[in-house]
Amino acid sequence: MDGSTAPSQERKGFPSRVAAPRGPSGAVSGGASGNTDAAGNLGTSAPVAGSLTGSGGQGHRDGGISRADSPTGRRVSLDATASTSASTGEPPSATRSGGRGRGRSRGEWSTRELAEALNSLQPAADAAGLIDQLRELEDLKSAIAGVQAQIAVAVDVAERQAQADAGVPAAERGNGVGAQIALARRESPVRGSRLLGLARALVTEMPHTLAALHNGELNEWRATLLVKETACLSSSDRTGVDEELAPDTGRFTGDGDKAIIAAAKAAAYRRDPRSVVNRAAHAVTERCVSIRPAPETMAYLTALLPVKEAVATYAALTRHADTARATGDPRSRGQVMADTLVERVTGVPGGISRVELQVIMTDRALLQGDGEPARIPGYGIIPSLWARNLIRTGKTTNGSTGPKKPAGSTDSTGPATAPAFDVWLRRLYTAPATGELVAMDSKARLFTRAQRRFITARDDTCRTAYCDAPIRHFDHIIPWHRGGPTTITNGAGLCEACNHTKETPGWTVQAVPGPRHRLKVTTPTGHTYHSTAPPLPGTATIERAQDKALKQIRSRP
Repeated sequence: MDGSTAPSQERKGFPSRVAAPRGPSGAVSGGASGNTDAAGNLGTSAPVAGSLTGSGGQGHRDGGISRADSPTGRRVSLDATASTSASTGEPPSATRSGGRGRGRSRGEWSTRELAEALNSLQPAADAAGLIDQLRELEDLKSAIAGVQAQIAVAVDVAERQAQADAGVPAAERGNGVGAQIALARRESPVRGSRLLGLARALVTEMPHTLAALHNGELNEWRATLLVKETACLSSSDRTGVDEELAPDTGRFTGDGDKAIIAAAKAAAYRRDPRSVVNRAAHAVTERCVSIRPAPETMAYLTALLPVKEAVATYAALTRHADTARATGDPRSRGQVMADTLVERVTGVPGGISRVELQVIMTDRALLQGDGEPARIPGYGIIPSLWARNLIRTGKTTNGSTGPKKPAGSTDSTGPATAPAFDVWLRRLYTAPATGELVAMDSKARLFTRAQRRFITARDDTCRTAYCDAPIRHFDHIIPWHRGGPTTITNGAGLCEACNHTKETPGWTVQAVPGPRHRLKVTTPTGHTYHSTAPPLPGTATIERAQDKALKQIRSRP
């Protein structure tokens, strides 16, 4: 959760059964991740032993990674012939808590061998050799992205088949696959779904783009651009654009992102002009406003608008800023535009309206000037001085007010001084040893308002590993219909997507012991992931005191 949670995958080592690199056609030359035929169907191939090797995508297995066609004629090689663990002399092992497909076969650990080989890579002796190594490693990253795409599709096919065997309705098959891919790749669920969509397009509809990944002609981002710009086309038209552009032939060598996007757009329009026009019309329906954190207690407020409205809004803000500057406003042009936007949207100078902004900080930081950082749920860590200044500008519950500037005053760093707002202080009690919030119980099915506020303060963002989306649902870890109590311990803050994924067959979630509230998520394949609630302000002080006490005890004779 954006550095706050501590997710851990209990499957040791690297993923198993990874194939060797593909050749220019994108075919699998070894492994068990699957082949694609002309129709885009996935099959399986016999697993192979050895590490990944290649020269410009021409895969072969000779126990190392080599390439002899560098501009300077140097050969970059890595020894990766070891098939046993260097430390124990035994094959690497993986652990799962259940799941399907546990059998191992030869070649299953080629990714571990590759990682060990990369770890043993020694930098070249001169700058030219170092540049060669950088280029070869970049090509390897692209080839790995291509392998990951085919594996992702193989996972999708396998999970859909397993769900069909379990009697899941056809309309619901495939649910949760994107979330599994996200966890495996340490990405958010939204990102995992996009990666799965990218993989499907590459494997089933765009073989030339997939081959360009294997060959190092494109990286994953630029392959994504080609997939994105052809998303409005039918499967046959998208395949036709892929054949026309033929990125695996080196056509885009030296081109930037804009040139690739322009070529894909032009080819798509030639194939199906109506789909491209309809796509532009549909884009209008996706207009929205979003917010995301920015450094130094700032945030980005973004509006996705039709170009006409966006240009008109920007022009209005610009004209107002120019007028204000011409009349002597000391603020910069950008500051005036930002302040005007806030005032016109909220209808209040300074933008302070009747909304609740929670700030969590220790009593020492609030009352004694301690430097322990504070936290705003949904935003993150903020300096304690900034939090104190925020609270002091408001009106406390006993009617006293903090220091404020004269009403309507301005300076070069901010808008006109905002009117005072109410400041309510709520006490949160934590366990002395761990900093975990003290729980409260309820016999109702729905979490009370106090419990929801409590969970928000504890979890900060969605509790799924690697997901830092805002909390939208307050969910029972053990479902209420299965006897799960409505308690803080059995509650978790989740985003909407993760809450729905949790209800997919094969997914289980349970609370496990830990220093703070800790969740264990088990996926349908048997892999487990952990997520620990982020530390509250002051927890680090507690942990340092505990470490100091332990050192003193150990130093005693």
